[in-house]
Amino acid sequence: MPQLPDDLDAVAVRTWCSLALEALGRERAEIDAINVYPIADGDTGTNLYLTVESAAAAVEAVFAAHETGTTAPATADAVRAMAHGALIGARGNSGTILAQLLRGMAGVLADGGDAAHLRLALTRAAAAARQAVAHPVEGTVLTVATAAAEAAQGDERELRAVVSAAYEGARAALARTPEQLAVLGRAGVVDAGGRGLVAVLGALVEAVTGQAPVRGPRTGPGKAAAPVDGGSVVGLPVGGVPVPAGGALVEGPPVGEGPLDCPEDLDGGGPAFEVIYLLEARDEQVDRLRTRLDALGDSLVVVGGDGLWHVHVHVDDAGAAVEAGVEAGRPYRIRITHFATESGHDVRVQAEPAQRAVVVVVPGDGLAGLCTEAGATTVIARPGEPPASGELVDAIRRAHAREVVLLPNDAALRHTAAAAAEQARTEGVRVALVPTRAAVQGIAALAVHEPDRGFDEDVVAMTAAAGATRYAELAVAERQSWTMAGICQAGDILGLIDGDVAVIGADVPATARTVLDRMLAAGGELVTLVLGEDVPDAMADALEEHVREGYLAVDTVVYRGGHQRAPLLIGVE
Repeated sequence: MPQLPDDLDAVAVRTWCSLALEALGRERAEIDAINVYPIADGDTGTNLYLTVESAAAAVEAVFAAHETGTTAPATADAVRAMAHGALIGARGNSGTILAQLLRGMAGVLADGGDAAHLRLALTRAAAAARQAVAHPVEGTVLTVATAAAEAAQGDERELRAVVSAAYEGARAALARTPEQLAVLGRAGVVDAGGRGLVAVLGALVEAVTGQAPVRGPRTGPGKAAAPVDGGSVVGLPVGGVPVPAGGALVEGPPVGEGPLDCPEDLDGGGPAFEVIYLLEARDEQVDRLRTRLDALGDSLVVVGGDGLWHVHVHVDDAGAAVEAGVEAGRPYRIRITHFATESGHDVRVQAEPAQRAVVVVVPGDGLAGLCTEAGATTVIARPGEPPASGELVDAIRRAHAREVVLLPNDAALRHTAAAAAEQARTEGVRVALVPTRAAVQGIAALAVHEPDRGFDEDVVAMTAAAGATRYAELAVAERQSWTMAGICQAGDILGLIDGDVAVIGADVPATARTVLDRMLAAGGELVTLVLGEDVPDAMADALEEHVREGYLAVDTVVYRGGHQRAPLLIGVE
C-alpha cells in the first residue's frame, strides 16, 4: 500500500488530478443529464471532464520534465501547472469556474500543503470563484464551494480530517441546492456543476486518505434525501441525485409552468450563443472588458490573472463579444457555440458533410494559415498549451466530413489524439490517425493527400510520406542537464534530431548548419525549414545557401511558423 501523504505534495497533486479525471469520466454522462442551469444543454459533465483533463496533462508534463532527476517536482510547480492547465483548457461555465477554484487553491498551496494551508486554499478558492462570476447565484457550484471551505474551518490539524470535512460539507450543500434554485427543484435534480465539484473533492479525499469516499449528496445519518418540488423522494440513483417519487430523472423543467429565476429561460428565450476564449491582456483592460461583456449578455465568468485570462459569456451578438476581447488584448482559442444547434433544436438545413477531411495540429499561426490554404482544419498548439482531446474532437466535428485523417504532429499527443479519434468514431465518423511526430511530417503528409482516391490508399500514402521525413528542431536549454550529446548549460542551443539531442551549440545559425549536415549525410531530396517569429529572413537565406553549396541535388522550401515553441523546425525528405 502506498504511503499516504501528510502534506499535499507534488505526488499527491498528481494523484488527485488522475483520480478526479477518473471520477468525472465515470459520472460525466449522469452530470450531463441533470444539467438544467444556466442552460439545459447537457454538457456540464463533459466540460468539467475536459477541464480536468487539461489540468492533469499539465501536471504530467511537469513530472515528465523531471524524469531524469532523482526527486519529484516541487509542490509549487505541480499546483501551478494544474491551475494553468485548467485555465487554458476550461470548457463551459462550469469548467471556467472550476479553473478559478483550482487557481485560487494553487496560490496558497504553492506555499505549503499542510492542513492549515489547505483550509486557507479552500477559502481563497471559493472567494475567487465568486469574484469571477458577474452575478453569483445561490444553489450552484459557488454555494457548494463556499460550504466546502466553511466545513474545513475546524481545529483539525491533520490533512485527512480537513479534506474529509470539506467533502462532507460540499455533499450536504449539494443536497440542498434544489431548495435554493427553483429551476433545480422543478426538475428534481441537484446542481450539475456542484455535483462535479463534489466528485473533484472526493478524488482529493481518496488521494490523501487512500480510500474512496461515499458518493452522492449528503442526506444525514438514517435520513432520506430532502423532498424536491413538494414531493417525496423514493431513493438515490447512481451518484446520489434525488428523483421525485413517481417519476424518472427530468432533464429540464416542464415548459410553461411559470417563470424561472435564472438568466436564461430554458425554452429558448435566453442568449443564442456561448462565447469562450483565452485572452492575453493587462488587468485594467480586463476590468473594462467585464463591464462591456456584462452589458452584452449574461453568465459572464472571467478567470485568470498575470496577463492570461479565460473568458466565458452567453450573448446574442457573438461578434461583439469577440470584438470586446480584441479591444482588451489578444484573444485566441475562440470557441462560439450556438445553443440551438448544440441541443438539437436548430431547424435550419445542415450542409451535407464532405467525404473526407484532414485535421492537423500545428505549432504556430503561420503553419495554421498554410494548412488551411491546403484545405485542412487546424488546431493550434501554442507553447506550453497542448490541445486536449476535446479540442481535437471539436476540430473533427468542424471538418464536417464522413472520413477524417488526423495528424497530431507531436509524439506527446499520441494518446490524446487516439482518445479524440475514438470519440469521433462513436459519433459515426471514420477516423484514421497518422502518427506524425513533428509539424514537418504533417506538412509532408498533407502534400500527398488526395481526397479523390480511396480512404485507405490515401492514409497509406500520407503515412508513408510522413515516415520518410526525418525531423529536427532547435531549442534553448533551460538548465544544465545531461543529454545524448553531452552536458549542456542553460542558454545553450540544442539540436534535436528525431526527438533526441544530437548537437549542442552556442548560437542558432551554427547549430542549424551542423544539424542539417548530419541529417543530409544520410541523403535527402528536399529540406523544409519552418522559422519562428523572431528568426530573421537572413538566417533562412544563409541556410538555403549552405544546402545549395553542399548538396547540389537537394531543394529547400521555407515557411514562416509564427509564434511557435522552437526557433527553427527542420524536415528532410
